[in-house]
Amino acid sequence: MSFLDQQYREIITKAVIGKGRKFKQDTNYITPTHRPSSILGCWIINHHYHAKLINDETVEIKGSYDANVWYAFNDNTKTEVVSERVEYCDKIPLSIRDKHHLGDECEVIAKVIQQPNCLECTIETKGNKIKVDVEREFLVEVVGETKVCVKVDPEGKVYDDEEWDLAISDDELDSIDPDFLANDEEE
Repeated sequence: MSFLDQQYREIITKAVIGKGRKFKQDTNYITPTHRPSSILGCWIINHHYHAKLINDETVEIKGSYDANVWYAFNDNTKTEVVSERVEYCDKIPLSIRDKHHLGDECEVIAKVIQQPNCLECTIETKGNKIKVDVEREFLVEVVGETKVCVKVDPEGKVYDDEEWDLAISDDELDSIDPDFLANDEEE
């Protein structure tokens, strides 16, 4: 009995062939123009990133964001905002992989679970630097071609929409208990 006699078919399709997730915390140091007295606020904006598959086991995400710190100086009599562009490179290992995928062309989909966010912003004890702790998290999926084996219906019946009777008969309506859920509280 051959493969085709058993009524199985191999279908080549695109599917998720790899997944990975990574949470990362970074510390960035920003040098303001004046010696800070206190930190008034910190926010992260303009996040951009690009993901690519660098081997069968790792996705690399290169990105950047602007760290903005509002601080007071001159014994808390004046304020200023300092902004610094921060670049990063995260390597995300694929924890789920289909080793039997076909071809070399794959598409990488990167989803931000946690946008870069300031956890803490403090003044360094030495010098006039500001320390910014940032967190971020990504989920990556690799989509590529793979082969799926399916069993074929030996009768090859194709149903028309008209053959599906979705109407409710009078007998089915009569068999419904309208107090089915209402009696639950009384017990």
